[in-house]
Amino acid sequence: MAPRQPRRPRPAASPARHAPHARQEVSAWRPRVPGVVEVFHAHFTGYAYPMHVHDAWTLLIVDDGAVRYDLDRHEHGTPHDTVTLLPPHVPHNGSPVDPRGFRKRVLYLDAGVLGEDLIGPAVDAPDLRDPVLRRRVGQLHSALAGAGDELEADSRLTLIGERLRDHLGHPERSPRPDPALARRLRELLDASVVQGIGLDEAARIVQAHPAHLVRAFSGAYGIAPHQYLTARRVDRARRLLLDGRPPGEVAVAAGFYDQAHLTRHFRRLVGVTPGRYRAGSRPAGPAT
Repeated sequence: MAPRQPRRPRPAASPARHAPHARQEVSAWRPRVPGVVEVFHAHFTGYAYPMHVHDAWTLLIVDDGAVRYDLDRHEHGTPHDTVTLLPPHVPHNGSPVDPRGFRKRVLYLDAGVLGEDLIGPAVDAPDLRDPVLRRRVGQLHSALAGAGDELEADSRLTLIGERLRDHLGHPERSPRPDPALARRLRELLDASVVQGIGLDEAARIVQAHPAHLVRAFSGAYGIAPHQYLTARRVDRARRLLLDGRPPGEVAVAAGFYDQAHLTRHFRRLVGVTPGRYRAGSRPAGPAT
């Protein structure tokens, strides 16, 4: 029997030049989060990507429609429950599976986030059906949507990297409970309520792997580091609002990026906006 020949990739479909409702909507930005080169959101109809490469890892979820693509001469697809991980320097294309097109969210991650030793496994299995991973990727996109939530994004990216390594056959050992390490991180967060601290910086100070640090803190206190820091900032904002200071001034003084950032988290934790909270406050009673 003749040896089996590798399957050639089908050429990507040509853009539908006369599609009556062709759509190309994109949004792209570079967040202030180490390891994330670019965030890219797109809604495409009547468009197909030719063969191309990136120098970064491509972490992709599709929210509407589906994409078919060729990677290393093998055809793949992206149904809704899939997270797709495309390795750097490996050619791939992409086209919608039907005229409705697709809506996708992409993270381009620095090549060092996962390491070159995972390129081969990612080529062999780029489409990962993992509801937990998909949810975490969506949460990371939400954290990257606006400035001010860099610690949350750092933490979520660290746990995503850990889960991707598990899928690609390079699992990291689960850390044992480490209350002393958790306490050291809490002390760092308490000392950095206003100015904040990055996860990599905290990990360097306490000499621990970032993923171990996040898991140790969450295991000890039942809350993620970024949630703890946000709660401390909201408490500080409440006290400043009770002092009569305006929300815009309080936002900066409590460690939030701006008033919108304060309002988003304040309303989620307190149930009302900072302005309504301040308006409903009562003056302190006379000293006794």
